[in-house]
Amino acid sequence: MSDQNGGSQEPEREEPIIRPVPDERTERRIDPETGKVRQPDPEPAAGDDEHGDEHDLAHEELVDVGPAESDDDGTVLSDDDLDILSGQTTGEALAAERLADLQRVTAEYANYRKRTEANREIERERAVGDAVKGLIPVLDDLERAEKHGDLGEGSAFTTIAAKLRAAVERLGLIPYGEKGEPFDPQIHEAIFQQPTPGVTADTVAEVVETGYRLGSTTVRVAKVVVAVPA
Repeated sequence: MSDQNGGSQEPEREEPIIRPVPDERTERRIDPETGKVRQPDPEPAAGDDEHGDEHDLAHEELVDVGPAESDDDGTVLSDDDLDILSGQTTGEALAAERLADLQRVTAEYANYRKRTEANREIERERAVGDAVKGLIPVLDDLERAEKHGDLGEGSAFTTIAAKLRAAVERLGLIPYGEKGEPFDPQIHEAIFQQPTPGVTADTVAEVVETGYRLGSTTVRVAKVVVAVPA
């Protein structure tokens, strides 16, 4: 386009319009009803927070956190106490029940102690029996030597034999088996039966190998010759 003077005229340019981007913070500051800028809420003072916390803490301290029932001095009541207070049971009945419980526990403890002592004695006899089993053949040799007259009175071997026999007796090892005693198959082992006139019951006629006991335990049965009625 040219003007009247022959010169060219530039087209008019429209100025750009800058509009603010909507911002949530901006929108919150503008009151949509009045269109005015909202004034920010005053921040609470430091003292207000402390008072608020103390108020909340005091409130929490007053809250009951436990369902347990207690009496005036703070002692927690058991179910038995509550039954007594409610009249469902009496003090005499509760005392009798507690006495019965005490007697039952006392009897159980007494039985336990007896079983423990009995088991301890059995284990001790078993341990000693294992130890003296190795000495029984030596005792047999001393007995045979004595029968053959090899252990003269006052000799060194006689003194050693006496000390050994005394030591095993202190451990509880007791010899048994005598000629003329009734035959008992529980503690005697019959290696031979000899019919004998005048014998009315089975009787030990001769001890071939001495038996030994340790307390209530038979370490070795006695081997004997049995005289039976002819």
